[in-house]
Amino acid sequence: MKPAYDIDLLLDEMAVHLRRMLDAAEIREPAIVGIRTGGVWVAERLRTMLQIEEPLGELNIAFYRDDFSRIGIHPTVEPSSLPFDVDNRDLVLIDDILYTGRTIRAAMNEIFDYGRPRSIRLAVLFDRSGRELPIQADVVGAHLNLKPREHAKLTGPSPLNLEIHRTKSA
Repeated sequence: MKPAYDIDLLLDEMAVHLRRMLDAAEIREPAIVGIRTGGVWVAERLRTMLQIEEPLGELNIAFYRDDFSRIGIHPTVEPSSLPFDVDNRDLVLIDDILYTGRTIRAAMNEIFDYGRPRSIRLAVLFDRSGRELPIQADVVGAHLNLKPREHAKLTGPSPLNLEIHRTKSA
């Protein structure tokens, strides 16, 4: 049986770590960017907790995935929205679950289409094994140790809940 995660507590801890990291880097006006959909849910909560007034940026990275032909696309792809200037900004990129690293790579590719940020920090609610690219988060809510054929999914937006599913063997 998998442990239940207190997501509100994880978000509280993430907000504390993010604030410390931003203060240490003397970043006073970060812009928050969430990756659809779960990352946006997490980003909205952290943005509120950190009392950041700037509107939330939302990325839909479907067309930027390097495995697009393999995973397909959701039939209702909505455009990304970055309602602020990216050039020379300090961004906090937020996702729900960091797995292979391909989603984060795709998100950074899209961000650079909008401009050249000064810095990008990465925060994820859950980090799990299985990395295929050398990407790691600066702030992590919790680490997941999943078995082969187990997959994690964040459901929400209210309440946020982690579901773990096991796929059947072939």
